[in-house]
Amino acid sequence: QVQVVESGGGLVQAGGSLRLSCAASGSIGRINVMGWYHQAPGKQRELVAEITPGGITNYDDSVKGRFTISRASAKNTVYLQMNSLNPEDTGVYYCKAEDFNPTLLRRAYGWGQGTQVTVSS
Repeated sequence: QVQVVESGGGLVQAGGSLRLSCAASGSIGRINVMGWYHQAPGKQRELVAEITPGGITNYDDSVKGRFTISRASAKNTVYLQMNSLNPEDTGVYYCKAEDFNPTLLRRAYGWGQGTQVTVSS
């Protein structure tokens, strides 16, 4: 069971920046795609950005040009640099890690507990 822990959330004024961190551990194989999801109050959890082990990224249109997802060389840590934040970005940000075992052909997913981001005007 892969363990996922997020950090870096907080309170920031509109136009400000935050950097979120996500660390995955306990993999039985290798960590493949890792992504960040946003859940605004009363809304569904939605994908914000994801990154493959090779560095291929995918962003939701709402954050393109503002957010940047990156991956550490260890491949078990990802970051989300959030710039030009607005109140609509407020919510809980969850990190998801895909754990793939190539021998057993088993795919598992781990979710973090989330980190709160609040953007005030």
